[in-house]
Amino acid sequence: SVPSGENQSVTGGDEEVVDEYQELNAREEQDIEIMMEGCEYAISNAEAFAEKLSRELQVLDGANIQSIMASEKQVNILMKLLDEALKEVDQIELKLSSYEEMLQSVKEQMDQISESNHLIHLSNTNNVKLLSEIEFLVNHMDLAKGHIKALQEGDLASSRGIEACTNAADALLQCMNVALRPGHDMLLAVKQQQQRFSDLRELFARRLASHLNNVFVQQGHDQSSTLAQHSIELTLPNHHPFHRDLLRYAKLMEWLKSTDYGKYEGLTKNYMDYLSRLYEREIKDFFEVAKIKMTGTTKESKKFGLHGSSGKLTGSTSSLNKLSVQSSGNRRSQSSSLLDMGNMSASDLDVADRTKFDKIFEQVLSELEPLCLAEQDFISKFFKLQQHQSIPGTMAEAEDLDGGTLSRQHNCGTPLPVSSEKDMIRQMMIKIFRCIEPELNNLIALGDKIDSFNSLYMLVKMSHHVWTAQNVDPASFLSTTLGNVLVTVKRNFDKCISNQIRQMEEVKISKKSKVGILPFVAEFEEFAGLAESIFKNAERRGDLDKAYTKLIRGVFVNVEKVANESQKTPRDVVMMENFHHIFATLSRLKISCLEAEKKDAKQKYTDHLQSYVIYSLGQPLEKLNHFFEGVEARVAQGIREEEVSYQLAFNKQELRKVIKEYPGKEVKKGLDNLYKKVDKHLCEEENLLQVVWHSMQDEFIRQYKHFEGLIARCYPGSGVTMEFTIQDILDYCSSIAQSH
Repeated sequence: SVPSGENQSVTGGDEEVVDEYQELNAREEQDIEIMMEGCEYAISNAEAFAEKLSRELQVLDGANIQSIMASEKQVNILMKLLDEALKEVDQIELKLSSYEEMLQSVKEQMDQISESNHLIHLSNTNNVKLLSEIEFLVNHMDLAKGHIKALQEGDLASSRGIEACTNAADALLQCMNVALRPGHDMLLAVKQQQQRFSDLRELFARRLASHLNNVFVQQGHDQSSTLAQHSIELTLPNHHPFHRDLLRYAKLMEWLKSTDYGKYEGLTKNYMDYLSRLYEREIKDFFEVAKIKMTGTTKESKKFGLHGSSGKLTGSTSSLNKLSVQSSGNRRSQSSSLLDMGNMSASDLDVADRTKFDKIFEQVLSELEPLCLAEQDFISKFFKLQQHQSIPGTMAEAEDLDGGTLSRQHNCGTPLPVSSEKDMIRQMMIKIFRCIEPELNNLIALGDKIDSFNSLYMLVKMSHHVWTAQNVDPASFLSTTLGNVLVTVKRNFDKCISNQIRQMEEVKISKKSKVGILPFVAEFEEFAGLAESIFKNAERRGDLDKAYTKLIRGVFVNVEKVANESQKTPRDVVMMENFHHIFATLSRLKISCLEAEKKDAKQKYTDHLQSYVIYSLGQPLEKLNHFFEGVEARVAQGIREEEVSYQLAFNKQELRKVIKEYPGKEVKKGLDNLYKKVDKHLCEEENLLQVVWHSMQDEFIRQYKHFEGLIARCYPGSGVTMEFTIQDILDYCSSIAQSH
């Protein structure tokens, strides 16, 4: 029996103890409960229960054995079927093996076919790529026969030939600049084609350079033939037709610049050489005509160092340094005149001459300006130089302007770099027009020698042209050159002012004749009048105002200096007349920067007029003046006015004695002598005689009233009066003025 509460398993009579307790599940519990319900007695009779179970087991075992024995036949059949199945399997395996061998053969064949297909595809791909490369090389490196012929023997003189050569050169440049793919440069055919292109480029570059050099030379000959025509006119030859013809080659010059810079630079240098000589001849002849027109007739021009030779105008520039202009017969004869300084007096030059000079100088600048601008524009277009774009590696720094080459090169022929192509244009212009600045300076020197006041015209004209040029391009050749010349003109202008001041300081007056209006005062009037007409609305007004300040200061100082040194003419007269003239000049011209000087001149004129009148009036009534001066002195000492008459020297009898010495007839005679003396002192130019005489009349009447007042206060009730009245004075003065 098995003890309750323990799990045991009996197999083949062996007992195996279960180490772990295993709980029955619900199904097992249910089966056990059913079995125990059927054997309720198992608890009370376990042996009976065990026996019952044993019987049931035996019955089941028997049934199983019978069942097994009954199925043996079927097992045999099954085994037979299994044997047959095994045979079928063997056959299938044999077929599969044969199939596998066949598939292996097919696989090998397919691999071979696949490899063949890959090779065929690769070959086709290579052929396509090879065809593409060949087409690329043929399309990009094949130059048409027509282009080759144009490059070798195309006509560079006709418009059609130039167009054909331009197209051929562009095509050649495209072929040479094609971007070859890796390995192309290793191909023999490519190397041969590149060499052929290089030979064509070299051949055409030589042809083009040679032809253009010939064109430059021919231009010089053609333009020289027109010089005789322009030599008699103040005009410069027109280069527009030449520029128009050459601009047809502009694209070819651009091609030459990009393909053969050495020949391009050589052409540039040759152009500058030919044109600089041509322009030098034209410009020098042009300036000679201007000089002759400035100096007038041929006879006069010889005096300034100009002469004609073989129908061609030439000039002795160095003779300008020896030029000394002598005064002509119609100039003032005063020994104190500025003519003594060796220069022509501006006041004696005819206005028409100055106008002529102004027009000639303006014509010179007006001719030069478009000439330079046209040439600069042509250089920019023809040589393909951008005026407002900087590029590296174009030209080297410029040498001196005395004929040096435009640039220095390395031994390999590559140009040294400069800041921009704009600099190259400016350096080319400097080389081509190297004679303009010295010729302008020579012309300015001549104008200054003819008349130092011409510097005013030149300063205004040159300033205007410089301002115009700088508005277009501040760094251009024209702007720079005119700016340099303007410095010279400004220097001459300053020199003119300094010379006038120096001449004021060195002026000498005659000891035998009256002074009158000083020469430098008249010069200042003329200078100011001329300057105001020239500088009206001018850009350089500030320079003139500074000059005015210097000049007027010199005029004031030297008028006073001359007045102090004057022996023939009283100091007050010199001051009065000259400052009256200065005041009248400034009032008429209305120069704003000299308003203070105008007021000062008026004050000086008024003061010295009064001083001269008082000084002069002391002479005709001299004794009467001395008598009343004594009376005033006693009053000043403290004596009462009514007691002065008790002084012995100033009693009534002495007063009557002095008064009797000046009857109306004597007074009139004294005034007449005074009028004559004043007339001798004053100059006719200023016309101040009547002004001074009227002031003397007023001053005489004032003194008369003063004397009468002293008589009334110091000698009351004496009945003493002057022997002439105020009305008599007025009549005397009027009669004297009318009689003269």
